[in-house]
Amino acid sequence: MPRFTVHIRDEWLAVPCRDTSRTVGWLGQEALKRYIKNKPDNGGITSVKETRFIVRRCQGLGLLDVDDTIEDVLEDNDFVELAIEGDTMSPDYIPCAPGVSNLTAAYKEPGDFIALDGNTLTSTDLVNMGRGLYKIKLTPEAERKVVQSRELLDTIVKENKVVYGITTGFGKFARTVIPVSKLKELQENLVRSHSAGLGNPLSPERTRMLLALRINVLAKGYSGVSLETLHAMIQAFNASCLSFVPEKGTVGASGDLAPLSHLALGLMGEGKMWSPKSGWADAKYVLEAHGLKPITLKPKEGLALINGTQMITSLGAEAVERAEAIAQQADIVAALTLEVLKGTTKAFDSDIHLLRPHPGQVEVAQRFRSLLDSDHHPSQIAESHRFCDRVQDAYTMRCCPQVHGIANDTIKFVKNIINTEINSATDNPMVFAERGETISGGNFHGEYPAKALDFLAIAVHELASISERRIERLCNPSLSELPAFLVNEGGLNSGFMIAHCTAASLVSENKVLCHPSSVDSLSTSAATEDHVSMGGWAARKALRVVEHVEQVLAIELLAACQGIEFLRPLCTTTPLEKVYELVRSVAKPWIKDRFMSADIEAVQRLLLDQKVRCKFNHHEFRQI
Repeated sequence: MPRFTVHIRDEWLAVPCRDTSRTVGWLGQEALKRYIKNKPDNGGITSVKETRFIVRRCQGLGLLDVDDTIEDVLEDNDFVELAIEGDTMSPDYIPCAPGVSNLTAAYKEPGDFIALDGNTLTSTDLVNMGRGLYKIKLTPEAERKVVQSRELLDTIVKENKVVYGITTGFGKFARTVIPVSKLKELQENLVRSHSAGLGNPLSPERTRMLLALRINVLAKGYSGVSLETLHAMIQAFNASCLSFVPEKGTVGASGDLAPLSHLALGLMGEGKMWSPKSGWADAKYVLEAHGLKPITLKPKEGLALINGTQMITSLGAEAVERAEAIAQQADIVAALTLEVLKGTTKAFDSDIHLLRPHPGQVEVAQRFRSLLDSDHHPSQIAESHRFCDRVQDAYTMRCCPQVHGIANDTIKFVKNIINTEINSATDNPMVFAERGETISGGNFHGEYPAKALDFLAIAVHELASISERRIERLCNPSLSELPAFLVNEGGLNSGFMIAHCTAASLVSENKVLCHPSSVDSLSTSAATEDHVSMGGWAARKALRVVEHVEQVLAIELLAACQGIEFLRPLCTTTPLEKVYELVRSVAKPWIKDRFMSADIEAVQRLLLDQKVRCKFNHHEFRQI
């Protein structure tokens, strides 16, 4: 029988419906009847028929007409919110912020699976899992290792051995032995008490990444989690049942305790949870709506679920993937600017860069040579100033291989660390089934990804810093020989004046965000955990820096394309004309002043989706 979950004030009510030709209004009244029955004072409602209300979908807050039939607007197991006239929207309701999530009510479960074994996952795979492209399954070898490690733990419990985190308390309470009868309560208390994070929830995409990564490291078979619990986590991931995970609260050692506790709390059926079907709702209802049961923690499993560096690493994976994409496209944007400013290609001569053969520098110079004027790709713009008296350009154009190059090399270095961390066991204690023992160590310490992500922010920021200076050259008529701020009738029109200010603002913010968080440490847990990495903040601010870099380069790309308008009818090279046409598919030329934010956001989306890079086939981009 179809069933719908209705949220009224502080209650979630399951309403069965034998006849879906009934109206949404009928559904609301049935829910009100059940609500009144559960309240001693009838919830202050004197008459169901006289109570006025509105009904919205939980996901997206779409308003439903009370006269619509249920079968026309709802699906079995849908979640709806009923707001009684005079009430505000339930304070427990947490809508997804607009633009944050691409996992919508129209979300379709992926058909492809990725097999996890704890050893072969990449940052690219992890980001794609966050986007909803894959479901998860375990390899047979991973399942075998998980079973073996759990058998050892069960033996430890049966023999009543004293082992940290299994039969003892945690942190400062490591010497407190817990009786066998309270081991289940110990693990539940751990998750509940450590769910102390604050701030906005991670987006569904980032929570999917966090859950996928935790599953991957548990699949290595060194944490002692049971196969039953791991399968339950996989089922939740495959249904996109995602816990409310606040973004703030981790110090990055002992692992990311607070965010991972919130992740585990939802899987236990407590706290809030999100799915494409339900939106935000109580975790137990979301799980139930997808035919899932809350996990029941066995000895050590609470600790196994929350001890690790997966928050730092999952956000770091997104940061490094986006950094890699924008760094490659930054070369294309800068090349277009150089063309508009009538720069020379001499600084990119291969012999110059072979004398200083850093891989990134050589690679960037090669891209510039392939994009700019050559026998293969002639440029009418370059031909127009071939015999001018200028012999060299400003550093912001001439030194792109050196500045962009180190950013590329840094990204590769950081990506290697992140990929190692993705496939690392970062729990404590570690369970070595083949040795028949557990060993306490410090793999939970997030210093590796924290330091790497601080380094990433510093390196990638420079792409925005040098880009902002090129925007200045484009907008400044004394440097560009173009109309001031790239617009006709200056004075009446302001053109790119404030777009440049926005770029300057973002670069200034990045300078503060690039201060390394991992140089800080505060002693916690009564000086038991007396050195921490602060890696959670390193990851979050690295993501923010990368986003700012994308936005600054979007402004430069818009400005460079606007500069092309003043050089017409001359054409640039074929590759750069492709980029110009791509930008013009989302942003028209600037004839007179208009609302600009939408254009910047549209071009940022092109960069975020790597469409600037995708204008070239694989062979072309390997060359450039």
